[in-house]
Amino acid sequence: MTLSKMGARGAFYLAITLFTLFAALPFYVMLITAFKSNNELFNPNTNPFWFSQPPTFEHMNLLFTDTLFLRWMLNSLIVGVLVVLITLALTIPAAYSLARLAGGWGEVVGIGIFLTYLVPPTLLFLPFVKVIAALGLQNSLWSLVVAYPTFTVPFCTWLLMGFFKGIPRDIEEQAMVDGYNRWGAFRKAVLPLAVPGILTVVVFAFTLSTSEFVYALTFVQDSAQKTISIGVVTEMVRGDVFRWGPLLGGALIASIPVAILYTFFIDQFVAGLTAVAGD
Repeated sequence: MTLSKMGARGAFYLAITLFTLFAALPFYVMLITAFKSNNELFNPNTNPFWFSQPPTFEHMNLLFTDTLFLRWMLNSLIVGVLVVLITLALTIPAAYSLARLAGGWGEVVGIGIFLTYLVPPTLLFLPFVKVIAALGLQNSLWSLVVAYPTFTVPFCTWLLMGFFKGIPRDIEEQAMVDGYNRWGAFRKAVLPLAVPGILTVVVFAFTLSTSEFVYALTFVQDSAQKTISIGVVTEMVRGDVFRWGPLLGGALIASIPVAILYTFFIDQFVAGLTAVAGD
């Protein structure tokens, strides 16, 4: 190996190492803050990146015994699962129809649907408030189940359109020659090949609905109805008092399911986004 190649490889690994440290730093800060005592947290002379006193579980005890943290996690899970199911039920037939059956104007309609995703959520507050009030869902978890698909469905429809376009028509036509009707060919031949795209939709819709903050803060005020994205922040911050230990401990625990989800499906997620980008 020449000296120039060794230098290039060393620079590559150095860049990867620095990027990894940069990406892991927020999680490390959350972890170490969650187990520091208040005396240590508010002492400016201590090392912020290590313990100068023995670790404590007082923040975790407060989080799990004096707050509705487990209820917030359950609410987030319920909202995330329902939003994923609604998104899949609407986007799969819509994307397939626009990609396969709509002809030349399907692309135009698909782009139009995607553009609705770019509308800032803050502009949609007033009409959404009226819709939620008309449905009688104020201060309810169901208001989020109704609101979130309005911005997961447009993006995921556009995303899945790219996947269905990438599947050769010959496979579908061969299935129909073998005796399947349109629905059978879609279910037996097309849908299995679109699994990476469907998993991309699942990851995107679940993480977005469980981490969304603005709508959840607007539509839900009851502590028992809050999701974890607003429950931790609104209950751990009172006025100008920040309870950093339980605040960052809750954020760390909430990030673990999302990290696991991305760990298992990162290949499908990257394949989904790159397939759409290359379409």
